Amino acid sequence: MPDDRDWVFPPELQPRQRDVAFDLEHALNAVVALRSEVPDDAFTAAVLGTERSGNGVVIRDDGLILTIGYLITEAETLWVGTNDGRVLPAHPLAYDFSTGFGLVHPLGNLDLPSIPRGSAADCVAGDEVFAIGHGGREHALRTRVLARREFAGYWEYLLEDALFVSPPHPQWGGAALLDQEGQLVGIGSLLVEENVDGRDVQGNMFVPADLLEPILEDLLRFGQVDGPARPWLGVYVSEAEGHIVVAGLAPGGPADRAGLRIGDQVLDVADIPIRGLADLFRKVWRLGPAGVQIPLTVGRDGRVIQVALRSADRRDFLRKPRLH
Repeated sequence: MPDDRDWVFPPELQPRQRDVAFDLEHALNAVVALRSEVPDDAFTAAVLGTERSGNGVVIRDDGLILTIGYLITEAETLWVGTNDGRVLPAHPLAYDFSTGFGLVHPLGNLDLPSIPRGSAADCVAGDEVFAIGHGGREHALRTRVLARREFAGYWEYLLEDALFVSPPHPQWGGAALLDQEGQLVGIGSLLVEENVDGRDVQGNMFVPADLLEPILEDLLRFGQVDGPARPWLGVYVSEAEGHIVVAGLAPGGPADRAGLRIGDQVLDVADIPIRGLADLFRKVWRLGPAGVQIPLTVGRDGRVIQVALRSADRRDFLRKPRLH
């Protein structure tokens, strides 16, 4: 495992036991390091890399670990590191595209405490919360909730009520966000910029822990949520000056096969105009499950063209975890 202890938060930014109402050492030890290795020819290798590292949170006494899914998708080798220096092999159990959550099963006895799950719905702007990465108190950060709001990601991802905090944790991937009672309210996903009182402020986006409970049993049983998958276009889109623009294409994905090009402007879905990224995704998902045809109107070089795109299940493009 890489040694990530060559940096620390300033003491005034670290939580102290006397200032919190929960067992801080217990919480710190429940956050582990994750390192995964992905084959060069994996579908996500070009975008996410072949060596990925971040954090995970022990959420059950049997050692089940919750993390952010991009750390473990298509992982061929996966390792878990503890604060006391132990390293264990692990298995990627599940990755849910809708929430972004991933589950990891350690292949050995972690013998670590678990963190109880709370509710992000109880967090309001201004609340002090704690962003905890692997590495003990020196990698734990006192931070504050900036906002709870919708978040749309260019990779066909949408959260209705994401958590945003600042200052940000520099090793945010899979980090734990705890409330004042020491309950897990979020899992670290991104570094973002938020506008606060007319100025840009760096922060982290956390996926609310509330989203796990309705899908946990499916993830444990099937490795995914049971039922039809959402239609996936295989397109990376950005919002620029009120336009939805194709910024990238997944090679061999539905949009690529249908002839979409980088720079195309997506104007409507099924003859209904779109207003922003979130609106685009919702209109696509309402048309049916993966495999449904998606009619798009696209602007290209001053022309308006119609594209009939046959959607797909994103999971079909990924390597499946090896069974141990």
